[in-house]
Amino acid sequence: MTDQSKQKESSKVRLGTVYLVGAGPGDPRLITLWGIQCLQKADVVIYDYLVDPALLEYAPKKARRIPLGHHSQGRVLSQDEINQLIFTAAHQGQTVVRLKGGDPLIFGRFAEEASFLRQQGIPTVIIPGITAALGAASLAEIPLTHADQASAVAFVAGNEHSYKGESHLDYEVLARFPGTLIYYMGVRSASEWTRQLIAHGKSAATPVVLVRRCGWPDQQTFKTTLGELPQLIAHAQIKPPAVIVVGETAREAPTEAWYVRQPLFGQCVLVTRAEEQAAELRNLLESLGAHVVVHPVIEILPISDWRPLDEAISSLESYEWLVFTSGNGVRFFMERLFHLGGDARRLRGLQIAVIGPGTAAALRQFGLRADLIPAQFCAEKLAEELNRLPTRGRILLVRASRGRPVLLDELRQGGWDVNQVAAYESRDVKTISPEVERLFRDGRIHWITATSPSIATAVVRLFGSYLPIVRIASISPITSAVLREHGFEPAAEAQTYTIPGVVDAIVEAVQRERADQH
Repeated sequence: MTDQSKQKESSKVRLGTVYLVGAGPGDPRLITLWGIQCLQKADVVIYDYLVDPALLEYAPKKARRIPLGHHSQGRVLSQDEINQLIFTAAHQGQTVVRLKGGDPLIFGRFAEEASFLRQQGIPTVIIPGITAALGAASLAEIPLTHADQASAVAFVAGNEHSYKGESHLDYEVLARFPGTLIYYMGVRSASEWTRQLIAHGKSAATPVVLVRRCGWPDQQTFKTTLGELPQLIAHAQIKPPAVIVVGETAREAPTEAWYVRQPLFGQCVLVTRAEEQAAELRNLLESLGAHVVVHPVIEILPISDWRPLDEAISSLESYEWLVFTSGNGVRFFMERLFHLGGDARRLRGLQIAVIGPGTAAALRQFGLRADLIPAQFCAEKLAEELNRLPTRGRILLVRASRGRPVLLDELRQGGWDVNQVAAYESRDVKTISPEVERLFRDGRIHWITATSPSIATAVVRLFGSYLPIVRIASISPITSAVLREHGFEPAAEAQTYTIPGVVDAIVEAVQRERADQH
């Protein structure tokens, strides 16, 4: 290759790949695994306003997040402006995820974006998603096909006239369609399209189900008929987004579907644990129907100075007890032990105490069992049980860089020789993400979790101005006491001081509230 051709080759722009990803409707669990994998490698995420912000948690922290629609600069961006956003990022060599509600190819303006990207020579990958009709059908228990009643399904744009000036739909054909009609974006135009269907021969008594905000905590289902639908929308003041199912299969929909019967349906819970620890709480809440948003209030980081921990590990034989106060302490301690060339055999002869079952579970991941777990999972009870032992000796207390001093103080008062070392740093998160701030402002967060005294303090620091409008779930009386010191009364407190205990407390509080309302 000549010098000139090399120079020409190096001057070429390396374009980034654009992924047009279907996010599904509402519930963030409705996205595909492939969609999540795309988010995990994104440099830029450009997302519709109907996309659940919880999905942005899958994107790298450094990735730019650009909201569209009703949340962008107070107005809806034009398609040309959206195309330019995508083009600019891809032209800079960035991986772009264009995240769309539902499926990109069904009323998702796919053709305009894909055509533009092809013309610009930008590599493009299309990831399908669950379209709103399928999501609504499953979550509201509406069969879209039926062996006796419907062997075909049609997706219909209810707002077609608003951007075409006149409808291109053949209402005579639609009125005779031998199956289920599903109207997207048909709330505001319902009086027009229902009139047209009836005028062309569709029975006004045809069953209809309207599902509003499918997959969200405020999902609503309305059963009516084709002729009465406009009156229902006006009387109930129903606003978009909604999908409307028209046909005999709509008769099969129950009054209350499985999705809205879940114990925590309608509850949006903000999980505040560190990112590495949020999964257990999130999964438990989601399994009961809660809408979950994760926003850590603390960061878990390696310590800046390993020397105190390294010195303690080098002299493990001099200790009788190894005490852990958290699963993070276990993980960082064991990883450092391995880094220094040791393994679990170095703990031979040591007894191990932990503060609760979560920490014990972290131990088991390294093939170790706790010798002592207090009956009540808090520092006071752990100190009490260790202080009951007949003999004293040296304790290596492994914990975070900060926290309550009660365990150290009470053990020393009990006669133990305690060496406390930090295995990791715990730092407060200083800023609220724009997505979560928007949810607070819109009143869409109902619960916030406080799963330790330090997290309770950080919750107050970060979200204090919003706490009067939400309910707080506390993991223990000690955590509740910290909240009360700051002037906030928890609405729920775990009876067993564990993550499942917090979930149980929220469920009980919600059940009491619903019983009072009835």
